[in-house]
Amino acid sequence: MSENYTATVTRLTELAAQGRFGRLRRGLEKEGLRVDGTGRIAATPHPYALGSKLTHPHITTDYSEALLEYITPVYCRPGDAVDFLADLHRFSYRHLGEELIWPASMPARLDGNDSVTIADYGSSNVGTMKHVYRKGLDVRYGRIMQAIAGIHYNVSLPDELWTLLRERDGAHDVDLDDYRSSRYFGLIRNFRRHSWLLLYLFGASPALDRSFLPEGNIPDKLHAHGRDTLVSPYATSLRMSDLGYQNKVQAQLKICFNSLSNYVGTLRHAIQTPWPAYEALGVRRGSDWQQLNANILQIENEYYSDIRPKRVTRHDETPSQALEARGVEYIEVRCLDLDPFLPLGIDEARLRFIDAFLVWCLLAESPWIPDDECDRLDDNRRLVVERGRDPELRLMQNGRQRSVADWGGEIFAEIAQAAELLDSLEQGTPHVDAVAALAPWLEDPSLTPSGRLLARLESTGEEFIEACLAIAGEHAERFRREPIEPARAANFEQLVGTSHQQQRDIEDADTVHFDAFLDEYFASAREPRVAMASQGGR
Repeated sequence: MSENYTATVTRLTELAAQGRFGRLRRGLEKEGLRVDGTGRIAATPHPYALGSKLTHPHITTDYSEALLEYITPVYCRPGDAVDFLADLHRFSYRHLGEELIWPASMPARLDGNDSVTIADYGSSNVGTMKHVYRKGLDVRYGRIMQAIAGIHYNVSLPDELWTLLRERDGAHDVDLDDYRSSRYFGLIRNFRRHSWLLLYLFGASPALDRSFLPEGNIPDKLHAHGRDTLVSPYATSLRMSDLGYQNKVQAQLKICFNSLSNYVGTLRHAIQTPWPAYEALGVRRGSDWQQLNANILQIENEYYSDIRPKRVTRHDETPSQALEARGVEYIEVRCLDLDPFLPLGIDEARLRFIDAFLVWCLLAESPWIPDDECDRLDDNRRLVVERGRDPELRLMQNGRQRSVADWGGEIFAEIAQAAELLDSLEQGTPHVDAVAALAPWLEDPSLTPSGRLLARLESTGEEFIEACLAIAGEHAERFRREPIEPARAANFEQLVGTSHQQQRDIEDADTVHFDAFLDEYFASAREPRVAMASQGGR
């Protein structure tokens, strides 16, 4: 255990006791497919009674009409975010009829590519751009990959912490925004080194329905279970494997998050550089748009990663321009599967563990990642995704092989210190308790969500669709029975009408043709923005 890390945590704990350490802020984004009573992806449009998916601040869709996406406000307490997310589910079930929200990351039963209906955001230019972007994802990767669901966890560390750390580092001459960005990228590098641990603990997709794969194209790593189910015996997260959100073209970008300038520059290169295979697909067929452009990335959102640096954008900015102008504001954790056994796919205790993990990533030493290490990190993640519960699995750390339990136990010991620091702001010890509750999972993979799901399939003989449909029904019954907090219910009802009116207003306000709108958007996106006061540490 690093003496410097321990000393830093001890000093911050003392300062937290003096009220000089603020609270983390976090928000949740949770996806979930709408399905019918047979476990097939819903063919119905996004319910009008849930509001406009273009403008509603909390209920929208991701790729398809059937892929609900819930977005919570930002909260200082994880339990508040969880409560809000639960009320979004309760409200939705008032308007879903017999439909259910699928509880798993790997999708319900599909009937080919066209069974995944691309989301329609209306006739405005911004709505058309969202739709065409999704059409581009279809021609590049197919729609089926876009039916996968997950949870994104957005976290910002307290402003007071950055001031304390800058003082401790003696970096008084470094602009605070620059310092914050530099340290956030240090957090991201450590996350990349150790995200395999989150994939082991929270991966919950070791099985899928045969309809997810093309007929006769079954990888060797998948084994038949029953008539319609395929399983990978030791896998933790097929969602994060090469069967899920992967893009071989993007792999050549080699973003290892060593600096903000490198990150922004690489993304800007990708959204401006044509790719021959995408050029061959064509951007338009006559007047019909097939994709926004033929570049490596149509827009920055197309870049897939298990973590992203983020900054709230202004109306005239792309995400990278906002980062370039004002630095990193928060990070988005993107590698979390839905746990089908939890009604929301996640719970407060797991969020508190992730909070402690992120604080450890921030405070532990985090040197830059050279290309060869970047490749090893990718190998470790791939091994855990495909074989994380295999007792013979060994990961590579600094030239030596480590088991998940051995290396994970070492990490847990340091995370426990971060948990104690966070608990100095709490009544009781919720972070320490969360870390302690998960520690046995390192030695016993059957306790993990992926282990539990496979155990259920094996013990009951159920197909993947049967098991998830039964679980979805249990969750639906609970949400339909539970009341919504009255003021929040009234707000949700009001947002339905307000969001539809906002969409109409946007559509009425458009004055230029979509072609001109898109040209203007990409011309603006190519412009570098005013950088922060200095580039120290980058």
